[in-house]
Amino acid sequence: MAADNDFNRLMDCLRRGDEYAASEVFHCFARRLIALARSQLDSWIRTRVEPEDVVQSVFRSFFTRFEAGQFQLDNWDNLWTVLTRITIRKCANRTEFWLAAKRALQREVNLPRHGDPLEEALARDPTPSEAAILSETVELLMKKVPHQDRSILTLHLQGCDIAAISAQVGRTERTVRRTLERVRQMLMHLQSDEEEM
Repeated sequence: MAADNDFNRLMDCLRRGDEYAASEVFHCFARRLIALARSQLDSWIRTRVEPEDVVQSVFRSFFTRFEAGQFQLDNWDNLWTVLTRITIRKCANRTEFWLAAKRALQREVNLPRHGDPLEEALARDPTPSEAAILSETVELLMKKVPHQDRSILTLHLQGCDIAAISAQVGRTERTVRRTLERVRQMLMHLQSDEEEM
């Protein structure tokens, strides 16, 4: 009976938008929902959709709809059932989105990037002065790149492709691409700074 009272009290707080109650519900179910989302998304979909992102979306939807009075929950089992249904639907929606003909992952092609100074510099043997400049530039980039992203840059400079980097560092291909794009932006910024000098 006390457990029922605790659940009802928590739901009353949640309905009023209490952040502590929301945090308690999140911490109670997040890990299991992430595991559920991971099991619902094929590995090739997970290169575009992270289970953690799906679960954050699940909780946003749930909290908004619960405050609006759309769910009548009597116990923890009812709450778990609602959260799992939302999770499965969101995973299905994400899968459907990425299976659409115009976005089908099977149709993706890696096109060469033109004008990427890092790629161009690594594509040929540098002169001694270019090697020194490249070494200094890489050292400077390594200092500017956040610590957790340095292994991605190192593997990229060693010639690893996105999939290999993703597998080695344990991060999604989307995250690896975004990190490399940020590094390219930093490099372009460094290059434009040098040209202004």
